[in-house]
Amino acid sequence: MTTQSKATGAFASVTTLFFAWGFITSIVDPLVAAVKNIFSLTNVEAQLSTFAFFIAYGVISIPAAILVSRLRAVPSIILAIAMMVVACLIMLAGADADAYAGVLIGLFVMASGITILQVAANPLAAALGAPERSHFRLTFSQAFNSFGTVLGPLLGASLLLKDIDVAPGEALTPAARTAALGSINTSFLIIAVLLAVLALFIWAMRRRISEAAPPLAVTHGFGETMRQVLDAPWALIGGLAIFVYVGAEVAIGSQMALFLHSDAIWGQTDSPFGIPLVGWIVGNDGVPGVSLQEAGKLTAFYWGGAMVGRFVGSALLTRVRAFRLLAASAVIAAVLCLYVVVEGGVSAGYAAIAIGLFNSIMFPVIFTLTLERSTASTEATSGFLCMAIIGGALVPLLVGKVADMSDYATALAVPLVCYAVLVAFAIAAGRAKTHAAGVDEEEEFVSPH
Repeated sequence: MTTQSKATGAFASVTTLFFAWGFITSIVDPLVAAVKNIFSLTNVEAQLSTFAFFIAYGVISIPAAILVSRLRAVPSIILAIAMMVVACLIMLAGADADAYAGVLIGLFVMASGITILQVAANPLAAALGAPERSHFRLTFSQAFNSFGTVLGPLLGASLLLKDIDVAPGEALTPAARTAALGSINTSFLIIAVLLAVLALFIWAMRRRISEAAPPLAVTHGFGETMRQVLDAPWALIGGLAIFVYVGAEVAIGSQMALFLHSDAIWGQTDSPFGIPLVGWIVGNDGVPGVSLQEAGKLTAFYWGGAMVGRFVGSALLTRVRAFRLLAASAVIAAVLCLYVVVEGGVSAGYAAIAIGLFNSIMFPVIFTLTLERSTASTEATSGFLCMAIIGGALVPLLVGKVADMSDYATALAVPLVCYAVLVAFAIAAGRAKTHAAGVDEEEEFVSPH
């Protein structure tokens, strides 16, 4: 078998991991809406589910970078999947005990495993092939991550949001509450089984992945990792970009079901069901307006836009400079947020869902742009960028607070600011020198030729 075919097979195997963590991460979106009604929470309290999940990136990412550099990719991936299975069991125990704290602990452990996966798999996907096509490979893998995020809300809303609609200030009946907690059990039992199958597949492919993987530098410890990052301005700049991007994407996605279900948007209209295939995919219940379960399923179209955008974006990145595509995407996402804030109404629901399309290429492009410019090692930079995903824990809390103080549409002013920061990052990346052989994006930014 040739070196190229080995790399291709290894890349395909690693891409299955992107699908898995996309599927699991997007389950958090309907879970936020579910726990809000199950435990009678405010928007901020419900967003603690998102906080518990994404805070793990801030706590675990640097230790994960050290772990991956010492264990190497395949053992780290197997360990990460095992942690995720344990997390599912904790979630089951939390639901059985009727304890929101147990759900939060399970989400933290789950995200800790996903963090290790990301630290191992992101640079691995980027490196399994020709250097000049790293943007393409990582974006292509992220497209399958997005496929997982499309299926996650559809399954999650079907299981987690059935018959839990309540009017503001009211609580679920005891029977409905018990059924809803049982749905959490069912959801995470399914995930545990799927993860076990994935672990067996990666173990079967371990030799091919290990042989194709590039050699990694050894990271000597937390202090050394942070020293490298602090001495590398572009690692810090890239970390800020990841922070605001993930914060914006997660804040919009986790509030989407509640946003679409609100009377100010789609709560009192059947407008979405007039679009071909939407009623078939979502399953219109025949009751006027968009129920919470229907809104949760419609969230899949937000993540579906990201999936389509990543497949299209992976092709565009073979022709368009990465920083230019990032700048254009961030500008359009900012404009859509502005429209939601200023205009509101039924049309704002379509605008909010469309943001997913322009989120699509942001993470992989920010990631690879930063790797090309950072003077820190790949492992240290990757670990810090994954640490910056903590934005997904903090920004949604702010968005939830704004929603509690005003409304869901106004809360999108926070992601608007995040996208403005990304426009500035893209422009700066176009002007900066790279450390990747054969790539000189500074020249390409200055001259249209």
